[in-house]
Amino acid sequence: MKRVCVFAGSNAGARPEYAAAARALAAACATRGLGIVYGGGSIGLMGVLADAALAAGVEVVGVIPRPLATKELAHAGLSELRLVESMHERKATMNSLADGSSRCPAASAPSRRRSKCSRGRSSGFMRSRSGC
Repeated sequence: MKRVCVFAGSNAGARPEYAAAARALAAACATRGLGIVYGGGSIGLMGVLADAALAAGVEVVGVIPRPLATKELAHAGLSELRLVESMHERKATMNSLADGSSRCPAASAPSRRRSKCSRGRSSGFMRSRSGC
């Protein structure tokens, strides 16, 4: 295994333990020599994860849709930043670049789904609420 895909939010979460868990995950990846693939943001848990991983010398690859790059404040200091055209391409690219996956504690499936649909509708990627 060379890289792990980590799903993390652009919000810091309601509890400080979430940021601590993101930092601990970055440290664990550094200890094991694993790179990280994530959503490419510089804010919230995404930013905490990326900053901690980069500080520990971990390769960090971000994947973010072009329209969200400025809205989510794409991280400028990554090992690599890939711009894609859609949320679906983002997820597919993240998965294709990694050998396994994890998520930060605040990134629960229902909130990820709501967030994905909300961002998708507001950015024009999704036209209806169906399937969300």
